[in-house]
Amino acid sequence: MNGWLLAAGITSLGVAAVHLVGGHHDVVRPLLSSGLADEPKRVLHAVWHMVSGDLMLSGLALIYLSLTDGTSGTSLAVWFIAAHFTAYAAAFLVVTLSVGWPRPLLRLPQWILLLPVAVLAAAGTA
Repeated sequence: MNGWLLAAGITSLGVAAVHLVGGHHDVVRPLLSSGLADEPKRVLHAVWHMVSGDLMLSGLALIYLSLTDGTSGTSLAVWFIAAHFTAYAAAFLVVTLSVGWPRPLLRLPQWILLLPVAVLAAAGTA
């Protein structure tokens, strides 16, 4: 068993839980009650659900891969998951740093949850 990948998977499932509960309260409800036009509102709502599924499936995949020890293709799959969590974290960092908010790193703190999954998964490939 690969402990790094197991930790990455459990962390990803924790991030998914925070996303589902916190995101529904802080993002989805305000979005759906906003005056935004229906089409962009529904697209953003669908994207939120898509990310929910991605976070959960990534967590389950990492847990499964932690149990496969050395199976062909494991490393490539883990690097892909690590890369997309890095991309998610980078997207939040770029957006929050481009707005000009005071203390920007704490305004969209999702990167703080996403980056550890990438780091743990990358460590699991070593």
